[in-house]
Amino acid sequence: MTVHFIGAGPGAPDLLTLRGRDRIAGSPVCLYAGSLIPTAMLDHCPPGARIVNTAPLSLDQIIGEIQTAHDAGQDVARLHSGDLSIWSAMGEQLRRLRDLDIPFTITPGVPAFAAAAAALEVELTLPELVQSVVLTRTPGRASTMPAAETLTAFAATGATLAIHLSVHNLAQVVADLTPSYGPECPVAIVWRASWPDQQIERATLATIAQAIEGKPDRTALILVGKALAAENFVESSLYATGYDRRFRPQSADSKFAGDLA
Repeated sequence: MTVHFIGAGPGAPDLLTLRGRDRIAGSPVCLYAGSLIPTAMLDHCPPGARIVNTAPLSLDQIIGEIQTAHDAGQDVARLHSGDLSIWSAMGEQLRRLRDLDIPFTITPGVPAFAAAAAALEVELTLPELVQSVVLTRTPGRASTMPAAETLTAFAATGATLAIHLSVHNLAQVVADLTPSYGPECPVAIVWRASWPDQQIERATLATIAQAIEGKPDRTALILVGKALAAENFVESSLYATGYDRRFRPQSADSKFAGDLA
């Protein structure tokens, strides 16, 4: 018996990895975060599977469901939204399973920030403009922030910021970022990226608050940075004529000349 933790992606049922799909199909028990995962994802469950929405359950109850499946020798597909490596609450579940000596696997998923960038049709890192993406959030009821991890500290780097779980705190986000990025810095907010009811709002730090009046105050990702609206950026050297690289040596004297022989 194995518990398969599966990143179910940002929402669209077809943004699920093949491995994730196959592990769902091979598990007679499925525990899924019903508040964030579309029911269409459950179509991959085998006939007769026990399907449990964990949204109303406590951690103890979730582990209890897993223990019951373990005692019956049944594999479990444990579905979380997005990717499991960030803000998934997987860590405490793994700690419990290790203590219980219950085996598990982890299958990554498409993260929300990647789905949001695709919806915006942007690359978040552009040559000589920005080469880093910071995934962060503001303090919330479920989790505080370490003292050194502040928006003002991240803003000082000039990186593209992907700010999760914070649209309800937009006023503070704008106040913290404006001194470093400036009021004209591009901002985009994407609600329910990849879902049928996805919404997008583009603005600047100075105008975003007014632009989203009346919009939902949850399930949204805030993206901030110059890459969101850049047009006259330097092209990468990767595909440039004359750039000597392993798969395209430029002369017989290239250090890569023998690699394709």
